[in-house]
Amino acid sequence: MAAAARPLITIQPLESDMATDGATLPLPHVMKASIRPDIVNFVHSNISKNSRQPYAVSRKAGHQTSAESWGTGRAVSRIPRVPGGGTHRAGQGAFGNMCRGGRMFAPTRIWRRWHRKINVNQKRYAVVSAIAASAVPSLVMARGHRIESVPELPLVVSDSAEGIEKTQNAIKALKQIGAYSDAEKAKDSAGIRPGKGKMRNRRYISRKGPLVVYGTEGAKLVKAFRNIPGVEVANVERLNLLKLAPGGHLGRFVIWTKSAFEKLDSIYGSFEKTSEKKRGYVLPRAKMVNADLARIINSDEVQSVVKPIKKEVKRAPMKKNPLKNLNTMLKLNPYAKTAKRMALLAEEQRKKAKKEKLDKKRQPISKEEAAKIKTASKAWYKTMISDSDYAEFDVFTKWLGVSQ
Repeated sequence: MAAAARPLITIQPLESDMATDGATLPLPHVMKASIRPDIVNFVHSNISKNSRQPYAVSRKAGHQTSAESWGTGRAVSRIPRVPGGGTHRAGQGAFGNMCRGGRMFAPTRIWRRWHRKINVNQKRYAVVSAIAASAVPSLVMARGHRIESVPELPLVVSDSAEGIEKTQNAIKALKQIGAYSDAEKAKDSAGIRPGKGKMRNRRYISRKGPLVVYGTEGAKLVKAFRNIPGVEVANVERLNLLKLAPGGHLGRFVIWTKSAFEKLDSIYGSFEKTSEKKRGYVLPRAKMVNADLARIINSDEVQSVVKPIKKEVKRAPMKKNPLKNLNTMLKLNPYAKTAKRMALLAEEQRKKAKKEKLDKKRQPISKEEAAKIKTASKAWYKTMISDSDYAEFDVFTKWLGVSQ
């Protein structure tokens, strides 16, 4: 995402100024840098860890008793127990992290890795993104700043602001440029912090107001603005991401003095020219100048060279099993229809012949036929009996019906 910027910025005069209406300054290149919320959030979270104070629980905590386990056989757990009697403490579990008055699990140590190293180029990218985001009104409003009565963003005031010594004059200057409503919002938002922080010298919290950036070392405005709630002051050569993007959120409302605004190009350089203050540093170039992809794709230049839309889409046909699908089988083998019909006719004929045969067998037998069957069976039985009275093997010939 890149900041939408104007080529010239108007310098807002104060009451004490001479007639300097219409004075303008060219927009510094840093205001056109790409805005990267991911880098800003990452760098902010790591930088903010560098002000932490190491803490740890006492090494003796939870172990300042001569507890021993009672062992097995007493129907209680084997956790070490406080010795003695006559008090509630006697017999209570000790040492373990699950016990009241015991040590914590993995007690904290002061040699934990508290601080973080961040790459210099990455820190610079984050600061550059935060400065560029401060020039986009939508991002500043989205962060919650009251800039409805501000004449324009980025807001640049004349160098006479650096000579303000009294806080009442500073408030008057903020009202004149329409920035005091944001400072009032910070003042009205003061409240008591929830949680244990109330006991630890951070009882009150409030929202952030405008950030005043000056260019001249030792300017008097530092003492004038520091007593206004929510208002912060920074030197343009020592801009801090913690002030430019509090909480890792882009879009801080920044008020620049003329001298500070003029120094931005020399401090950060441009996309082609290296910085004068930071050796070999060039502003990070955005991957895309215009992030509106839809507009790029639908432009005449792109549409004139792309291939036309395919009206007819050839889809791969669904493969069917010819053993299950007759139409597919007929495409492969036209004779399959005739073969199948003949097989069906043959099956019908077999069924018909089998049925006739069974029906014939199931028909009742007449008396004459039954008498014939009975006579034939008796005759066969007699021959079998007579053949069993054999003396020699020759008698089998009669039984078998073979003549010698």
